Amino acid sequence: MTGPAPDVVHLVVAKAPVPGQVKTRLTPTLSDHQAAALAAAALLDTLDAVRAAAEGGPAPVIALTGDVDGAAAPGALRAALATTVIIAQRGDQFAERLANAHLDAAGPEGAVVQIGMDTPQVDPAVLRSVALRLSDPLGPDAVLGPAVDGGWWLLGLRRARDAQHLVGVPMSRDDTGARTLAALRSAGLRIELTETLTDVDEVTDLAPVAATAPATRFAELVRVLDPLVAPDGGTPA
Repeated sequence: MTGPAPDVVHLVVAKAPVPGQVKTRLTPTLSDHQAAALAAAALLDTLDAVRAAAEGGPAPVIALTGDVDGAAAPGALRAALATTVIIAQRGDQFAERLANAHLDAAGPEGAVVQIGMDTPQVDPAVLRSVALRLSDPLGPDAVLGPAVDGGWWLLGLRRARDAQHLVGVPMSRDDTGARTLAALRSAGLRIELTETLTDVDEVTDLAPVAATAPATRFAELVRVLDPLVAPDGGTPA
């Protein structure tokens, strides 16, 4: 990545990877602790990506909920979080917490590139390119990254206040991406789409996601857990 970093905040919305509280759809194939360890690895890889994308610009912000001290890999997480600005999530529904996180991270007129902790394979260059598009006067008002499961993995906004249009959109459904796109369009925003990625939600997601980013902590742990995570119960091809 070359050139000056745009004045765009990179935001991660995350939950502390406490066993039994995260990645519960990976159980009972994996234990609560194994699922939490994968979540911790994914979060650490995600923080690496946003730090690289934000280099030379504003410090990354993480909207965090949960107890880091009770999480898997607490020492590594505390060290990684020390290089970010931590804000608390606020709001009753997830869509409301997302909207508030955008506002709290950048103020109503600030630009934000927001992701979660479910795409450890994310390329920092993609995040940087989204930030550049949002900082271009001729660029879009919003950039949406579709997820394979019908949701979305990235939302970039030229003005953080436009995250208010998420409120009322049902989250964690197979039509969340389409509903989010419709809500943004209904608000009159100019929208671009970026690449489609796979969120890590199910056991069958683990090996394919790890294969796209073999040098990550996440991929290393998936290899350790082989053959548990193989789609057919055997060694992944």
